[in-house]
Amino acid sequence: MHRYRMPAIFLDRDGTINLDCGYVSTIKTFIFINGVIDAMYKLIKMGFSLILVTNQSGIARGIFSVDQFMTLTRWMERTLAKNNVRLDGIYFCPHNPPNLVRVSYQLCNCRKPKPGMLLAAQKKFNINMSASYMIGDTIADMQAAKSAGVGKKILVRSGKKLPKEYNHNADWVLDSLKDLPQYIQSKHLK
Repeated sequence: MHRYRMPAIFLDRDGTINLDCGYVSTIKTFIFINGVIDAMYKLIKMGFSLILVTNQSGIARGIFSVDQFMTLTRWMERTLAKNNVRLDGIYFCPHNPPNLVRVSYQLCNCRKPKPGMLLAAQKKFNINMSASYMIGDTIADMQAAKSAGVGKKILVRSGKKLPKEYNHNADWVLDSLKDLPQYIQSKHLK
């Protein structure tokens, strides 16, 4: 347990760190978005803890297993480590969304838009939520951040055109995670 309350960057995975090509579960299909590794390094240097919070319903749907997810996650961590980037926490929800009638649904508090993963990280790492940021590519990411009391909600386009209603759920909308360090610095200089 950390003694002081540190700020964190809560990171969604698919569509934020890597290209979202649908149920990414193998090294071959995992493609880092240009500039995100460098941005993550800069965020660490700025004093932020990096926490991954990702919905992975492909597990519940039987598309891939927890073991496959963990193998990919370990590879991702090794790749990041080669670039001096360390994730302090990795949280994932393996459950189905509640609107899937044809597939069994397990009621949980971890699947975004619920805040369970963020709150678990807050407790473990003594995170200062009001000084923290959530960065993701969906409304569910923004809603989870709001419910968890995260200070700033950042929506990324990551090459996609987002519906206008997405913008109303975020404090900022950026093209990519790679833009976040510079944007945070510019806001603190004002």
